[in-house]
Amino acid sequence: MIVDDSMLARNIIKNGLKQYPEIQVVGEAINAMDARRKLPQLKPDVMTLDVEMPGMNGIDFVKSILPSHPIPIILVSSLNLRVFDALSVGAVDFVRKPDGAGTTNEQFIRALANKITIASYARVRRPAAVRTQTAAPPVPGVLRTSGETIIGLGASTGGTEATLEVLKRLPANTPGVVVVQHMPPGFTKMYAERLDRNCPMQVKEAENGDVIQPGRVLIAPGDKQMRVVRSGMRYTVSCQAGPKVSGHCPSVDALFLSMAENVHCHMVGIIMTGMGSDGAKGLLEMRKRGAFTIGQDKDSCVVYGMPMVANNIGAVAQQASCENIAGIVVSHLGGRR
Repeated sequence: MIVDDSMLARNIIKNGLKQYPEIQVVGEAINAMDARRKLPQLKPDVMTLDVEMPGMNGIDFVKSILPSHPIPIILVSSLNLRVFDALSVGAVDFVRKPDGAGTTNEQFIRALANKITIASYARVRRPAAVRTQTAAPPVPGVLRTSGETIIGLGASTGGTEATLEVLKRLPANTPGVVVVQHMPPGFTKMYAERLDRNCPMQVKEAENGDVIQPGRVLIAPGDKQMRVVRSGMRYTVSCQAGPKVSGHCPSVDALFLSMAENVHCHMVGIIMTGMGSDGAKGLLEMRKRGAFTIGQDKDSCVVYGMPMVANNIGAVAQQASCENIAGIVVSHLGGRR
């Protein structure tokens, strides 16, 4: 079901999706109230939703509809910070609207069709559950690590909120964290700024040459591969445009494999919610080189794909809910001498 106040946008989506026989458009709505009326009759498996609409906006609509209709919702948004507000109240994922500058209609439809397919497998989080999760304070504990530690984290569908759930619970003096979240360019900078406002650690979109250091989280830019490299006595990140790895740019495998190859201090690897297998191979290599590895468990994943594959191939030392991962990390690091 397509929900958008623009007839042009609805037609672009409807006509574009015709080339994907596994996807059927069962109906359209011009605003939130129209969608509310049609939803019980159309009973779609997935909904696409414009974030900015007259009357009730997409964020309020997501909050109001999910308790009674827990349907996977894909947001269709311009470069807008409000998309993260809608994700925080239960939308599954988002795709960037064609803007004439970067994203073409063809790229937009291809990305949307992929996300619709993934969303059909998603576990929808109701707003009440989200409110309970976001109230948690950082995990108490003293990190007594000796020597350097680097933490790598990778996530995809459902990962914007799951990653926040982990990072907001980590103390301000946590060892440096490098993060790959599958996300379009532009949004990664806004996402990093949002995390920075809500987490004890400093969070920023990574730039080529940034130093990995305690108290800092680096988020991979949306159109570059981020890898960890040794630079003299320090570890830094290389952020370079390049081909997709494991189907993605940025890629979790690109990050994790670089850590396995280049990092000679202690490592922690975390793989979280998302479709596919990106990150599983890299996490296995990290574990073979002595890293402590964690996979998000099935019950707390929006899509139990990446962590499942990683667990199945032996890359995961411990599974945990996204609410408990930070505590496990703190406990693990606090016990190291």
